[in-house]
Amino acid sequence: MDLRVNTPSYQQVIDIFPGPFVLIDRDYRIVAANTSYCQRYGVSREQVVQRLCHEVSHHSTVPCSQNGEHCPLEHVFEHREPVQLMHVHYDRDSRPEQVRIQAMPLLGEDGEVLFMGEHLDPIPQAEEGANCLIGRSQAMLRLTSLLQRVAPTQSTVLLLGESGVGKECAAEYLHRFSDRAQGPFVIVDCGTLAEHLMESELFGHEKGAFTGAVARKEGLFQAANGGTLVIDEVCELPLTLQTKLLRVLETGTIRSVGGTGYAQADVRVIAATNRDIAAMVERGAFRNDLYYRLSAFPIQVPALREHKDDIPAIAEYFLSRLPGGDRHLPLSPAVIEHLLAHDYPGNVRELRNLLERAVILAGEGALRPAHLQLRDGQGAAGVAPPRLQPAARSLISRAHRLSDEQVLAALKACSGHRAAAARELGVSERTLYRYLRRMRAQAD
Repeated sequence: MDLRVNTPSYQQVIDIFPGPFVLIDRDYRIVAANTSYCQRYGVSREQVVQRLCHEVSHHSTVPCSQNGEHCPLEHVFEHREPVQLMHVHYDRDSRPEQVRIQAMPLLGEDGEVLFMGEHLDPIPQAEEGANCLIGRSQAMLRLTSLLQRVAPTQSTVLLLGESGVGKECAAEYLHRFSDRAQGPFVIVDCGTLAEHLMESELFGHEKGAFTGAVARKEGLFQAANGGTLVIDEVCELPLTLQTKLLRVLETGTIRSVGGTGYAQADVRVIAATNRDIAAMVERGAFRNDLYYRLSAFPIQVPALREHKDDIPAIAEYFLSRLPGGDRHLPLSPAVIEHLLAHDYPGNVRELRNLLERAVILAGEGALRPAHLQLRDGQGAAGVAPPRLQPAARSLISRAHRLSDEQVLAALKACSGHRAAAARELGVSERTLYRYLRRMRAQAD
């Protein structure tokens, strides 16, 4: 009797995996795709096998490392170790989506890497109109990757970063992708509260606890029960309240002002600050034990000047949500050049306010560089922006305006398929929709 067992093929093995999974060789070619991948992206194996991974996933003729992203394949073949990161891929309808990638080396008998195995976990998109993190630069993908890793846990997170970088947005992202997403999301800004009100706001008070306490009041810890409490500008807490906050984090219990007993608080705390909290600990202005408890998982939210490549996308996002802003899309190369030339000391908040003013100043006319009232006067008419780096000029060249004839010709060549026409034109499908909407409005 022949007791030999046939060795399963790579295809049979990866078909066991429940999520999308592909094998890729060192030349960026997909050599196998499992059934889940084909179902998720609406393709057959014949449509993806032997094609370049960056061509399929990024709609790009060059590897993602040449477009500002960290390439998992290059990492795996160079370091022979697994890697996890975030990327922006295209879904079955050619719409961009964030994907968490877990890549691992598959070794041959000689110990050399034969293939990279890549598991893809598409991240659900935020609801339309909700705050979200915009951008596909390395800095933003790194931030999103960290948020994705810690979101499902119960760990306390400390968000660090300058004013206006979007720490509240990052906190909302953590809440949205946690198992508390259906619970309350409560924010308290300690920088706006008088010191004598902070304790009552956070923990509540009993009737008669102090002059003016005519009724019992529930605190924000109780209001956030079962959900997430964001303590913004946590460094503004006085030392006495830092002690009380530490007890909540250690024991999960709270006591209201004037109360005699403790109550359970099922709350995940996210703290945020724009100050140098470590320096405050050194000079005794912030409790070191609370600092260590809060910084179990610190995350630095990058300043806008550290990911300028994202400025056009962020500007488009804000304009699409401002009254009258949508008609200024896509932005002209001259406007993008001025936007990229500024360093934004006020970060994303400054960019949003800048665009809101620009839309008002533009009125019914086209949005021009003169409408961008930058802090350093770069927006004044006749003032040329500083010389841009090649990467910035590349962004501008990709933001060219298309003529109606170009749009119609691409749609005709692609038999009316909008996603294919957008790829042919070198723009996103959303941008193509805006061109078509503008053309219809002009026709009416």
